[in-house]
Amino acid sequence: MKIGPQPDKWLKKKAKQGMRGYPIGTIAFYGPDNQRASKVAVSVIPYEGAEPELRRWFSETGDVRMDKAILGEIAAYLRQHSARSVAMADGIMGCPHEEGIDYPMGEPCPQCPYWKGRDRFTGELDQG
Repeated sequence: MKIGPQPDKWLKKKAKQGMRGYPIGTIAFYGPDNQRASKVAVSVIPYEGAEPELRRWFSETGDVRMDKAILGEIAAYLRQHSARSVAMADGIMGCPHEEGIDYPMGEPCPQCPYWKGRDRFTGELDQG
């Protein structure tokens, strides 16, 4: 499948095709809130039980979901690894900072107050 000039459409189409076997590519977006994705993490799992090969892209001011250059690099990365299947998150899956690396384990990220007390998958405030 040719990527062409619109890598965002290629990625969405590839993700809609569902499970077509290994290698599997995964795409997850992260941001300081639920509006702007400042980080995308892409992994390729070459075969069942294998450790994923992970690569990340960042944008200080823009949204990685709209950045044609980043999307083109993601598509090229997946093609380079011959990804047959792609799983892509629909929305933003939480804070772009890494617990235990960017801030202490078990604490909320001090740079992303939006995510404090929120479920990273639904964006809803946790009950309790």
